[in-house]
Amino acid sequence: MPAGPNIVMYTQMLCGYCSAARRLLESKGAEFTEIDVTMNSAKRQEMTDRSGRRTVPQIFFDDRHIGGYDDLAALEQSGDLDGLLGRSDNS
Repeated sequence: MPAGPNIVMYTQMLCGYCSAARRLLESKGAEFTEIDVTMNSAKRQEMTDRSGRRTVPQIFFDDRHIGGYDDLAALEQSGDLDGLLGRSDNS
């Protein structure tokens, strides 16, 4: 049984912040679903409706809106990201 939240990240092509968020989550061993909104207006609208934001990436842990890359990086900097990922330590 996988530990941690169901992570969804809305992204688009050629997005440096999306790549940075992907690298950070992968470095934590987090599994996530990536939804590319580049050419998908319905998914882009879904992202905007869920987050209230139009920029990418937009990251959700279960139904909790984490925000974009800067928000994700701030959680990592504060040490809170591991807890949200269901990890008890930094290993």
